Amino acid sequence: MRTPLGVLAAVLCLAACAPSTGGEDVGEVEPKPIAATEAPTRTDEPTPAAKSTPAESDDCRVSVTRPGVSSLRIETAAVRRDCVRPALLRVRVKRAVPGDDPVVKSGATREDRIALKLRCEPGTYYAVATDYRGRTARSKAVRLTCATPAPTPTPTSTPTPAPSEPRPARTTKAPEKRAPVSSVGTAVENEVVRLTNAERAKGGCGPLKHDARLREAAIGHSTDMAENDYFDHTSQDGRDMTDRIDATGFSGSAWAENIAMGQPTAAAVVKAWMDSDGHRENIMNCDHTLIGVGAAKNAEGQIYWTQDFAAR
Repeated sequence: MRTPLGVLAAVLCLAACAPSTGGEDVGEVEPKPIAATEAPTRTDEPTPAAKSTPAESDDCRVSVTRPGVSSLRIETAAVRRDCVRPALLRVRVKRAVPGDDPVVKSGATREDRIALKLRCEPGTYYAVATDYRGRTARSKAVRLTCATPAPTPTPTSTPTPAPSEPRPARTTKAPEKRAPVSSVGTAVENEVVRLTNAERAKGGCGPLKHDARLREAAIGHSTDMAENDYFDHTSQDGRDMTDRIDATGFSGSAWAENIAMGQPTAAAVVKAWMDSDGHRENIMNCDHTLIGVGAAKNAEGQIYWTQDFAAR
């Protein structure tokens, strides 16, 4: 009988891994420049650096504005405020009818703000916003008439009989359409107004007047962004464009806003806005009659730009 012999061998290998204490911090993602020859600049889509996601703030809330009419379009907007964790934000415009209310327009974004526009038809509308973390907001219902102002009749004059001895007709040059002269704002801000009006003239729109109250709202927002190192249409205290304009005592309609950061001159920032569909739409809206421009520098000398538009 043969007895098997076995040899038990055990090799233990211990490996310890520890994180390096000398790694580099993750920096802010540099926004894409508007033009290759310029220093990095930004319009209103800043991309923050990736960071670990902390717990959600108890102050996180969703709000939605009541639908209103501007330029024969229904407009509404939804905002997430004081939220730490990102979430898909969806807003729906519903029409109140007997039975189930149909959704006439919807949109979604992973940003904290979204605006919707749709063609106006008379009816009762309300807006519902949901952020897919369980938060929902609903506006009050409002009846919209979508009425347009009646055209002003052109007065007719009684023809004057021609004189017995007609005189040669004198040719007169039509007066040149000029932008209103304004003492509002700084030289660089008024250069933005001038260049903006030059672009509007190419599209057949009338010139904008530099309004003192709109300029107050614009320079206030540019200064706040420059001093507190952020870039957004929503201020860090939660105010949006309408809140800032309201605070100046301005009364008007068809409000809109453009912002940008880093462009060194008035010509550069107007070109950047005109190269962007959404910003160009605000500039070329012929319903606008007033503008406010604010330009403020941060500690590094970068300029934060704001344009606020309105009609009155």
